Amino acid sequence: MLYTKNTRRIFIRDLALLSGAFMANGFISPQAAKSKMKLGLVTYLWGKDWDVPTLIKNCSTAKIYGVELRTEHKHGVDPSISASKRKEVKKMFDDSSVKIVGMGTNEQYDFIDQDQLRKSIEKTKEWIKLSKDVGGSGVKVKPNAFHKEVPHEKTIEQIGKALNEIGKFGADYGQKIRLEVHGNETQELPNIKAIMDVANHPNVYTCWNCNPEDLIGQGLDYNFNLVKDRQGDTVHVRELNVDDYPYQKLMNLFVKMNYDGWILLECRTDPSDKVKALIEQHEVFDTMIQLAQKK
Repeated sequence: MLYTKNTRRIFIRDLALLSGAFMANGFISPQAAKSKMKLGLVTYLWGKDWDVPTLIKNCSTAKIYGVELRTEHKHGVDPSISASKRKEVKKMFDDSSVKIVGMGTNEQYDFIDQDQLRKSIEKTKEWIKLSKDVGGSGVKVKPNAFHKEVPHEKTIEQIGKALNEIGKFGADYGQKIRLEVHGNETQELPNIKAIMDVANHPNVYTCWNCNPEDLIGQGLDYNFNLVKDRQGDTVHVRELNVDDYPYQKLMNLFVKMNYDGWILLECRTDPSDKVKALIEQHEVFDTMIQLAQKK
């Protein structure tokens, strides 16, 4: 079932009632604290201009204790940094309450040009080494698309085999490979499942990405269950209270499966006070978990 304006109104009503109850008792979401899920941040837009000390400071203020560091952002954590710089970054996070969940790369494995494919695989291995050095637990990658001149089955097999190679490499470094549900047509969950059927290395996982395509075909529940058993420890969400994606229903599904991973904010808007916005998202997240636990 698609998320309608009516169901959105119902959620907002429940959200307001529940939030009011929490405020009246002087706390927010006591049962949410019992959930194994944790709210974190992808440095996509809200954190792209923060260096490492600022990122740690702002996330600590908002009680956001995990970050996925996207490539080419102000934090400057990329494979080009020296061994001493890697130790410095690791120490800054180790000395704080914020941890590096992993590295958010743009590496992909759909290239028609096999030299490009090999370069991306080898670059992924460099990201894996970096993530280990700075204290991360995994690397996010992309499928990333189908091409009209190549049969889908061939691209699916190529992506899957590439993931098996980097999955094995990552396992040697204690780093998970997280395949973001992303890309032209590849982001449709039946296609992600087909890729994961080829990518059968146990160190390769999916990273749910909250795309509109999650709702097509037989709907969210069906598509969720296609990859549920391969879901890794990271999920990407947008602002939980902005668009019509059925975030509450998604949280219900994750709570039902006792999910213990990171729900990572990959926000699209540009609020003037991003720390305040993070705090608001945390309150919405806590309330959603509370609602899910009441199901």
